[in-house]
Amino acid sequence: MSAGDAQLFEDTFTVTEYEQSKYDRVARLTGTSTDNQTELKLDVNIELFPCHVGETLQVVLATSLSLDGNRDEDGAGGSAAAEAAKGWRDVRAGVAGAEESTLADMYDYVCHGKIYKFEDGSDGQTIRAYISFGGLLMMLEGPYKKLTPLHVENTYLLIKK
Repeated sequence: MSAGDAQLFEDTFTVTEYEQSKYDRVARLTGTSTDNQTELKLDVNIELFPCHVGETLQVVLATSLSLDGNRDEDGAGGSAAAEAAKGWRDVRAGVAGAEESTLADMYDYVCHGKIYKFEDGSDGQTIRAYISFGGLLMMLEGPYKKLTPLHVENTYLLIKK
């Protein structure tokens, strides 16, 4: 299995709106993909990942942080929920050669969450996917073709500028 098999979605967005009126450390970003087909709304912790209107963000959703694309399980019958509870930074703990890189090493902001809901888009030609990262929410709206790989499951959000 390759890392591409674990990757559900990848696109580049330009931040078009930045709204921070509700919380001190969280802002809601709105962005448009470079091909103008997909819209992103995302809550981010701005202490960890400050952003501004006009910045370009590479956004990836993946089922694993492993570079070989294997799901983040211990291989001994451990559940994905138990692995997620350990946290993404512990994926390498106890693994021989723990210095190995993970997908997270290549990104500036990483969250673990769950894709939990889908809706038809406002124009009938698109779909909306909703994802929660411990209360920080994300909404993607775009063509069915681009968002079809998404389904209800745990996922990692990876972003870099």
